[in-house]
Amino acid sequence: MSTATLDHPAAAADIAAADIVRELEEHGAVRLPRLVSEATLADMQAAFRSRLERLRRNNCDGYERTERLRLMVQDVLTLAQGFVDVALHPLVKGALNGYLGPAWELCEAKGWRSLPTRRDFHGWHGDMWYDQTKITERVPREVKLAFYLSDVRSGAFQYIRGSHGQVPHHLPRHEVEHLPLDRMVEFLGPAGTAVLFDTSGSHRQGIPILELREAIFYNYHDPAIPLQQEDVEYYRYHPLLLNAAFLGGLTAADMRILGFGNKTHYQPNHVRRAGHRGFQRLMGAAYGVKLCLGEWTGRVTGKVQRVLGLTAR
Repeated sequence: MSTATLDHPAAAADIAAADIVRELEEHGAVRLPRLVSEATLADMQAAFRSRLERLRRNNCDGYERTERLRLMVQDVLTLAQGFVDVALHPLVKGALNGYLGPAWELCEAKGWRSLPTRRDFHGWHGDMWYDQTKITERVPREVKLAFYLSDVRSGAFQYIRGSHGQVPHHLPRHEVEHLPLDRMVEFLGPAGTAVLFDTSGSHRQGIPILELREAIFYNYHDPAIPLQQEDVEYYRYHPLLLNAAFLGGLTAADMRILGFGNKTHYQPNHVRRAGHRGFQRLMGAAYGVKLCLGEWTGRVTGKVQRVLGLTAR
């Protein structure tokens, strides 16, 4: 590396981004250098874990749970400045410009805590996201940025190098049995580890998971590409939810990446279909009873206090 490059950080970032693009083109996945400071990482960890203290309900922020072994935290860009900074890191933007072209945006930012297990509950797959009935002549590119919030010594992200570019799908048993595991790379690493990968490649969360694993996944693709119907109905790639406190100093390019003004996937008055209506009605009724009991108890307590006050006089 020349002295001129060392004197110009932007030029150094361009060279590093070009190296990352070459790795993505050849292998489909690449580990990135450190993206945030220890202080920023600690702030991100604290904000994320504050959402893992309770299940999201009523007026209490928390996690969502749609499966037994993962606790999901949606819309992480609202939680701490570091989540926005990672999403818009110059190295990440440079690599994505080179690999995805000019029309990509950040379309999703969420994370989860994986619980310890020996079960392969998140088996080998390529991410299915676009409408494969409408796009058949090519495989649109999508890249995710995986960012660890905990040390990962087991249950790490695994990827079959060179498997990208295929039509993404969940791999049936006969395909899994013939995977070239000699080309598998496992991304063990400390908190702060970051990996960019083409989501069409075969990947999974490894097993066993011996300790809690916390990770964020940022999803980047061209929002003009039609989505599969399942994601449309779920409203998965809804316009990003953002926190105004974290948006100072954005460039025009940053605003485009975050989808400012883009209503491609906006659905007016969307209501997600309830998956457990009977249970939700039961819990709503139980909470209503609790509120009534609290109101009644408050009245009784107030009357008792007034009587005792008069008696004391």
